Amino acid sequence: MKQFLLIIKDAMRDLAPIVLVVAFFQIIVLQQPFPEPGKILVGLVAVILGLALFIQGLHLSLFPLGENMAGALVRKGNVFWLLFFAFALGFGTTIAEPALIAVSNEAAKISAVAGVIDNDIAAMDGYSLGLRLTVALSVGVSLLVGVFRIIKGWPIHFIIIGGYLVIVVLTQFAPAEIIGIAYDSGGVTTSTITVPLVTALGIGLSTCIKGRNPMIDGFGLIAFASLFPIVFVLIYGMVA
Repeated sequence: MKQFLLIIKDAMRDLAPIVLVVAFFQIIVLQQPFPEPGKILVGLVAVILGLALFIQGLHLSLFPLGENMAGALVRKGNVFWLLFFAFALGFGTTIAEPALIAVSNEAAKISAVAGVIDNDIAAMDGYSLGLRLTVALSVGVSLLVGVFRIIKGWPIHFIIIGGYLVIVVLTQFAPAEIIGIAYDSGGVTTSTITVPLVTALGIGLSTCIKGRNPMIDGFGLIAFASLFPIVFVLIYGMVA
């Protein structure tokens, strides 16, 4: 209980700058009272409790689970299952990512209004699902490549630099309507669900594989999860 209270205290501290900024502009700049202050206060308390519970859940469940599964697969000594696990983890966590769902749905609506796709529910649902599947597939591939990098000990910067050079080239040929969506797709994949499990996977692998340093090799998978979706969505826009 004491530890949870400390987490709540940390959550309040983390949210304090946001609250101060909103209060400053509402009271000093706009010089208006808060609309429905009771609801705002209840919502703020819910956000604090939700953030605290989420952080507690990460420490109790997601981080240990990811690290233990990665270690168990390494000890099993089967590279195929390790790579398949990385791909499935990336695909599964991303397809359920709330931020990706929101961006995909909004992209489908705007594309329909702009005349890029038919302005009907079926076309918008198909476009949104296609975008989500493309991004989820890209994150799965990115983790597969990232895990293989940890196994082989490849330097991360060569892959990152090469990947962004590919993005620069693809941007010249991709439709203008997809470029912004593609670049945003690299950000929405690294959100509440994906980041904890991907981080745990990288640290768990680099800890269990002989000759790997968790500080050097354990991090970087999230960078791949941000890079590959941009490439895949640009290609998706060119093809679809």
